[in-house]
Amino acid sequence: MSIDHTTGLELRSLITRTGDYELSLKRVDIAEPGADEVLVRVEAAPINPSDIGLLVGPADIANATASGSGDEAVVKAKVPVQFMKAMAGRFDESMAVGNEGAGVVVKAGASEAAQALLGKTVAMIGGAMYAQYRTMKAADCLPLPEGTTPAEGASCFVNPLTSLGMVETMRREGHTALVHTAAASNLGQMLNRICLKDGIDLVNIVRSVEQEKLLRDIGAKYVCDSTAPSFMDDLTEALVATGATLAFDATGGGKLQGQILTAMEAMAVKAMKVYSRYGSTTHKQVYVYGRLESKPIEFSPTFGMAWSMGGWLLFPFLQKIGPADAQRLRERVAAELKTTFASHYTQVISLQEALQLDILKAYNKRATGAKYLINPNKAG
Repeated sequence: MSIDHTTGLELRSLITRTGDYELSLKRVDIAEPGADEVLVRVEAAPINPSDIGLLVGPADIANATASGSGDEAVVKAKVPVQFMKAMAGRFDESMAVGNEGAGVVVKAGASEAAQALLGKTVAMIGGAMYAQYRTMKAADCLPLPEGTTPAEGASCFVNPLTSLGMVETMRREGHTALVHTAAASNLGQMLNRICLKDGIDLVNIVRSVEQEKLLRDIGAKYVCDSTAPSFMDDLTEALVATGATLAFDATGGGKLQGQILTAMEAMAVKAMKVYSRYGSTTHKQVYVYGRLESKPIEFSPTFGMAWSMGGWLLFPFLQKIGPADAQRLRERVAAELKTTFASHYTQVISLQEALQLDILKAYNKRATGAKYLINPNKAG
């Protein structure tokens, strides 16, 4: 199979050392696939919170300006001074964006593995997915089950493997139940389906009555609204019922992490038979895996001495567990792609539409239930 195109459009994000942010489209050469590679026409790539971190970063989008139109559109904004130090590693480098995506293999190298994918719909991970074409190693492509569309397979890496990784971490570290924040998100709903299927108790923390209802309607048993006056009592009660001593936090700022550890300690103290001024010996762990809140983490260590707080990222976790176990998780995703790991999107947009200010501001909000999908080959 051959194509006529030798170039394609790619979405690029730039931050300069003078604090200028620019989002634009660039026409790039399409690399011919090597022996073990394939060329994929990208037809679906989700905008995940992790993508927004690179796509937009800390730029002041509320005051952004746009010029040009279509393929020539450019969005410009300023990066607040307080965030510039953290951006130093990417100064003056036009960066391709998009962690994952799916599409159809339109060219293949000479190897047997590459040729076997020709004409197939595949999912991919590896960056630069907000592009019309992507040259990939055949081994880095996941063939999707027959009848699966690119849109159905576009989100089969980041959210599914992250949610499975949380459950795997729980088991490997000797915990028996989980706590999850920002739990009404696409990923949170997916984690709920996994835990319901696998018989794991999950305590969901949300930020509104509407989000609580959404989760309860899909079968969640333990849901705590952090805006409710009774939040700490509700959370402690849910922890006593489940025994959860491991939490994954998507907010990455504020007081929630400390509140979770405090409630875990209250749960552990209830089970103590002898008082100790050092608190319980039950180890409590909070992993921060997102930064929905840009403010610092604040807490007072009122939860004994047996606790830890740290960061958790998907790709280091997959490297840690090794290729065999990582493949086991991928195979489960492929088998349950239309059920446990199904993703739903608010809107499908083109590359050109991704630069329209109203749409950009909408997906930059990272609002619960508002997930955008880019089809790089959709007419602008």
